[in-house]
Amino acid sequence: MELVNRQDPYLREVLWFAMCCRALTLLLQALFNLLIPDHAADAFSPPRLSEPGLCDLLLEWLLGGLSHWDAEHFLFIAERGYLYEHNFAFFPVYPLSVRAVAEVALWPLQWLLRLRSRLLLSAVLLNSLFSVLAAAALYKLGCVVLRCHRVAFLAAILFCISPANIFMAAAYSESMFAFLAFSAMWQLEKGQTWLSGLLFSLASGVRANGLVNAGFFIYSRSKCFALQLQVGSRLVRKLPPFWRQLLSLASSVILMCAGIFLPFALFQYYAYVRFCAPGTGLQQSVPKPLLQLALDKGYRLAAKNGLRPPWCSQRFPVVYSYIQDVYWNVGFLRYFELRQVPNFLLALPVTLLGSWAAWTYLTANPRHCLTLGLERRKNGEEQGEGKPGTGFCCPAVLVYVVHATVLLLFGVFCMHVQVLTRFFGSATPILYWFSAHLLQEYEPLLWNGGTDNQTTASLSEKSVLGNSLAGSYEKGISENPVVRLLLNYRLNTPLAKCILGYFLSYWLLGLILHCNFLPWT
Repeated sequence: MELVNRQDPYLREVLWFAMCCRALTLLLQALFNLLIPDHAADAFSPPRLSEPGLCDLLLEWLLGGLSHWDAEHFLFIAERGYLYEHNFAFFPVYPLSVRAVAEVALWPLQWLLRLRSRLLLSAVLLNSLFSVLAAAALYKLGCVVLRCHRVAFLAAILFCISPANIFMAAAYSESMFAFLAFSAMWQLEKGQTWLSGLLFSLASGVRANGLVNAGFFIYSRSKCFALQLQVGSRLVRKLPPFWRQLLSLASSVILMCAGIFLPFALFQYYAYVRFCAPGTGLQQSVPKPLLQLALDKGYRLAAKNGLRPPWCSQRFPVVYSYIQDVYWNVGFLRYFELRQVPNFLLALPVTLLGSWAAWTYLTANPRHCLTLGLERRKNGEEQGEGKPGTGFCCPAVLVYVVHATVLLLFGVFCMHVQVLTRFFGSATPILYWFSAHLLQEYEPLLWNGGTDNQTTASLSEKSVLGNSLAGSYEKGISENPVVRLLLNYRLNTPLAKCILGYFLSYWLLGLILHCNFLPWT
């Protein structure tokens, strides 16, 4: 997909910085895992069925902090399959990929490492790769949508130090999902419809919120159709071509949406066959320690002796919604309790940034938002960088703002709100685009080469200073804007300090809490 272009110095810097951040994350988690004792959390922790060897213990010491909380589910599924009912809350593409790498690429290590250790190593390697590729895909997407390389570059750099960084490194599906989602969005913007549909379909097999991405394709096709109708009355007079185009629109939307929903439907059907169809009980092949775990914790295994779970009798037997409802108590306003105030405070920064982004875009483009971007714009509108048609407030960003707003509202009102940071940070580019927009607009150190005397420049000089930025980047692209801000942190504006402080503090806090089994899911 041409993610790597050696002639693009911005992309090279993004890739290099992403690899450095991933290496630093792995180093810090090993350090915290060694220095801070684990908290005895009441989380899913299946017993190890084989004695670990010396190499297994060493790998656990180095990477064990990345196997906690939901990572235990993914690793267990990769090793044992979907044994317990609540395992079906975690979609199959990621654990299947982890198992494939462990069995194929890491096969030579089978003499040194048990399967569980190879799965953990496989998950870490895969997530390191996907997080780097996701940063590159976000940069490419930003270049196409924002039409401003500086903001796209800064957004991709911010993604490398994402507040959800720990979940991009641990054995979670966030890195794979971010890569697939950003790549699919990029391909759709380029007009590669079928490749985009394939990537969106894979993404819906990684995380449930991938289903919402069908809205991008629906909007893209609807917008093209609406703009064609506004070319003139000539098209409307030709009714047969009009109806043919309408039929083509409907068929392509139905076909593509069916492809995006197909992995979810197949996964639910697999769960139905396992738990609801007669004669599918597999208890005899389950090791006794895992059976005992099911008895101790109340985990439901596949149907036996005709006993079926309640969801099997529903009109639409969807195990995913049942698990979210029964096991995790997920639902509208269910998390609005006084004892959850700390978790709402934890999600407050990403909630504020997401809300601020939506408000900023709405106030900058009220007519464009009211018409849903379906009104043909005048041809005279400028398309160059620094002009009204570029940057965060450009017309092309509308669908991404709507998508991010839907995710934000759903996360705040219907989910465990403490997961909002990773939910939002891996699914939408808006968090990074808007943060980059704020830094580019209000931080003088980014208006030019970054010399100290420019910190006193007035806002009226911003356009002049902005024109010199491209030259300064070309002279020394290795001067990373985030690194520049950190080296001159004392001279940063309060807004820049808040944004960088949020990204870096959540990165560090996530490492400490997640790696030591403290509540941070």
